[in-house]
Amino acid sequence: MESIIRWGFIGCGEATEKKSGPAFAVVKGSEVVAVMGRDKEKTRNYAKRHNIRHCYTDAQALIDDPEVNAVYIATPPSSHATFAIMAMKAGKPVYVEKPLAASYEDCARINRISRETGVPCFVAYYRRYLPYFQKVKELLPQIGKVLNVQIRFSVPPRDLDYNRENLPWRVNPDIAGGGYFYDLAPHQIDLLQEMFGCILHAEGYATNRGGLYKAEDTVSACFMFETGIPGSGSWCFVSDESSKEDNIEIFGSKGTIKFSVFTFDPIELRNEEGVKSFSVPNPTYVQLPLIRNIVEHLQHKGNCTCDSVSATPTNWVLDKILGKIL
Repeated sequence: MESIIRWGFIGCGEATEKKSGPAFAVVKGSEVVAVMGRDKEKTRNYAKRHNIRHCYTDAQALIDDPEVNAVYIATPPSSHATFAIMAMKAGKPVYVEKPLAASYEDCARINRISRETGVPCFVAYYRRYLPYFQKVKELLPQIGKVLNVQIRFSVPPRDLDYNRENLPWRVNPDIAGGGYFYDLAPHQIDLLQEMFGCILHAEGYATNRGGLYKAEDTVSACFMFETGIPGSGSWCFVSDESSKEDNIEIFGSKGTIKFSVFTFDPIELRNEEGVKSFSVPNPTYVQLPLIRNIVEHLQHKGNCTCDSVSATPTNWVLDKILGKIL
């Protein structure tokens, strides 16, 4: 791989504006040279705002651009496998937004092509690299032997959820793989597997309690890590405002750790020494640490393990909980 990683973006939605897009230009030896979107005018405006030289409305044309030597896929999950496979078959490394795909089966297809072509596919589980979650891992020895893990997440409906004529794609299972559970829970599950190993057993109950859309809006699940640690989770996307919650709690033989995944509330450590709180700031561009690691990997200066193989178990867990895998 050349010393300069020249990215082509497939997709130019909201996530690329703040979370990821600017980080590609900040990392040394990385630049964005092309962008593709279905809306020609929107894509042209995006390219102009971000000083990107080439814009396309066809994904294959972007992949075939000789200036592009790596591809970032920021489209809804249903198209991840198609675009990732197209890029890898063209010999171009891929960075895919999470979840890796809209199903475990599609993840397996991506892994097979990556293995056959020898072209890497990385996945945007950037929370693994953020200082906030690194601090959680650092605190684990202070609670002794980990006994149990609990996820608790609840939020009220978003304004768009009431628009039956134009619902968000995130609540269309054909596009997203499921509802908001499939969009948000991957970050939580990936983090826990990074800490405690793969989840080997998972069962769940998914239902729709709010009636705003057809996808699940309330989920309960239990699971078991390869390390023998049991866990459970509850997710509700139609709760009352007063019931909002974003917590993971790790119970140990000598204490507990409680932290959030999306709101970055202060990490709380409780043990025999009392209660301590830790506020840990993250980078302005939250994907920056992971993107830097990917660029260094492609420049043969480092090793990024946040790849499609490591991301696939999360899709397996999601599909098991939703009953998509028996």
